[in-house]
Amino acid sequence: MQYIYTAVNSKGESKGGKIEAESEKEVAEQLKAKGYLITSIKALEDKKQNKSSLDLSHFFSSVSLKDKMMFAKNLSVMLGSGLILSRSLQNLIKQTKNKTFRDILQKIYDDVEGGRSLSESLAAYPNVFNNLFVSMVRVGEIGGNLEETLGIVALYLEKDYKLKKKIKGAMLYPMVVIVAMIGITVLMLTFILPKILSVFEGMDVELPKTTQFIVHMSDLLRSHSVLVTIGGIILVIGGKLFLKTKTGKKWLSFALINIPAVSNMTKKSNSARFTRTYSSLLHSGVSAIDSLQITAETLDNYYYREALLYAVKEIQKGVSLSDIIKRYPKIFPVLVSQIIEVGEETGKTDAMLLKLAEFYEEEVDQITKNISSIIEPVLILLIGGMVGFFAIAMLQPMYSVMENIK
Repeated sequence: MQYIYTAVNSKGESKGGKIEAESEKEVAEQLKAKGYLITSIKALEDKKQNKSSLDLSHFFSSVSLKDKMMFAKNLSVMLGSGLILSRSLQNLIKQTKNKTFRDILQKIYDDVEGGRSLSESLAAYPNVFNNLFVSMVRVGEIGGNLEETLGIVALYLEKDYKLKKKIKGAMLYPMVVIVAMIGITVLMLTFILPKILSVFEGMDVELPKTTQFIVHMSDLLRSHSVLVTIGGIILVIGGKLFLKTKTGKKWLSFALINIPAVSNMTKKSNSARFTRTYSSLLHSGVSAIDSLQITAETLDNYYYREALLYAVKEIQKGVSLSDIIKRYPKIFPVLVSQIIEVGEETGKTDAMLLKLAEFYEEEVDQITKNISSIIEPVLILLIGGMVGFFAIAMLQPMYSVMENIK
């Protein structure tokens, strides 16, 4: 069994770590033989036991961006107030409501108590703490200003959280309208239109192609409702899985960059994330090449990520970042390369990029406020087209009946 311990030697020097032993008494004897006196000891739970006793809630919960933001912010404040790291982690464990995150923080606390650095402990959970988070914490530990770098991480995560929230909020309105349209269409085809179409049954009238199409759709939904539902679910799940593949991500990224209604917001939001992330890493003391590599990992859009990975290779050859960015006019606004160029000339790239990030974040904020007025005409045309199609499909047979009466 493994134990975490802290001990001191005859000179008063402290030591901590993990040790394998059958009991606490054996741990004490091993350390005593080396001239150490134990000050604290704690048994680590068996990993196999942990796996078998996992709560099902772990499979249905995750660590949100907001959770990580609050962790970085609170830890920065506590360390800045003079609390030691282990005490700060204990306080955060008590405050955290998310069970999954609380369990992770408990393990991080155990690792730190066992003598590992905070950055090493965080790196054990790459799905929660990405390379950017870990790298900035590592730089803070080396530079002795961990609370400051955590403050920068917290600010970055806060800005990223607000940016994503605004974009999701802007997309909510059109998504609700589209879902409502699909729901109304299904309702009409299954309940309302069959009653209207039954009027034409028995009449010697040839139904127009549009009406025939609606009749077939109505019959399909009513006769094979289970299969249609299963097919719809498979289509949605399949679409999500496809978008997680490299081809799917590339396709979605291309669409977001080129669709007129969202192209401007996509370019400015990705430029904002790139400039803020790169600026934060440079300000924390991470090298330019490592900063670009880490920044590329944080961007979701395939084309922006590939552009930055290409920049890493080119910078190693001596090419300036501003010249590389100029090669991608379709995804980076002209202002990005110009600001980077000024930053390279003055040696203040991080400060210049931070201002540019704030500028683009304000631009995205304005776009998200106006998104409804931009998308509204498209939605009106879509709804109008659907209503018009149904109206024509219903009126055409009626005109045919009237002509036969005449």
